[in-house]
Amino acid sequence: MPKEGVSLIGHDDILRYEEILRIVRAAIKLGIRKVRVTGGEPLIRRGILDFLRELNMVEGLQDVSLTTNGIMLESMAEGIYRTGIRRINISLDSLNPEKYNYVTGGGSLEKVLNGIREAFRTGFSPIKINVVAIKGFNDDEILRFAGHTINRPYQVRFIELMPFGETKGDHDGKYLSNEFILEELNKEFSIEPIKGKSSRFDGPARLFRIKGAVGQIGLIGAGSQHLCDECNRLRLTAGGGIRACLFSDHEVDLKSAIRNGCSDDELTEMIRGAIREKPRGQKETAKGRSPRKCNREMSAIGG
Repeated sequence: MPKEGVSLIGHDDILRYEEILRIVRAAIKLGIRKVRVTGGEPLIRRGILDFLRELNMVEGLQDVSLTTNGIMLESMAEGIYRTGIRRINISLDSLNPEKYNYVTGGGSLEKVLNGIREAFRTGFSPIKINVVAIKGFNDDEILRFAGHTINRPYQVRFIELMPFGETKGDHDGKYLSNEFILEELNKEFSIEPIKGKSSRFDGPARLFRIKGAVGQIGLIGAGSQHLCDECNRLRLTAGGGIRACLFSDHEVDLKSAIRNGCSDDELTEMIRGAIREKPRGQKETAKGRSPRKCNREMSAIGG
């Protein structure tokens, strides 16, 4: 989270659940088959369980999943499972209580760990734990995170740090590459690659396993790998903008169109227009990193 916090937006400024469902139905006409509900933190929104249940009932959707910070997961896991959600991601950047409290602005690591255990007990699969790798912050925890995959079927995913928001300059010198993480893992464990995808809904992670482990380790090269050619994702913000590229501030305003009375066909065409503007590749700098940067914080975009 940004050090100064984030600006809150009014209830009328965000999409209503019925508006989100309408956008999803319009996107299905264009071939969208998977939806991930994320945030901010989706579990704090009133009525979220009813919405997840309705979302799972939308004809044409084949997969609905959830990303959460896990703080409310212990008490809500069974309710989420009853909505039809089976796949869940938990954002967790440190296993040190003090560091976790600092980076989240007051979060409780114990609550998150209890939530992960409850999600496992409830039957969620896969359970993916997302770790943004940060030099000088959690690089000393890489082996500890990986160790959680030995006896539990978790997929711990290390994600390269991406520059977002007005504070993106603070990221200088904090970047850790996937290759560095892999080197660290190989110092302690016998790491073997997992070939192929276990599901066609798998994301961009390169998958590995500690030899003999139950779970998996994922490496997501958000900076070192150029994933644009493989990217088929759209991102719908709480404010009703649809983004075809995470590294661009360009959005198509669907909320205003809906509230001004657009037809379903017009809504579908607006989404189609956003898809047409999706970059087909990633322009490289001399260092092999993307020069495109997003000026909004990740917590405001949804991720």
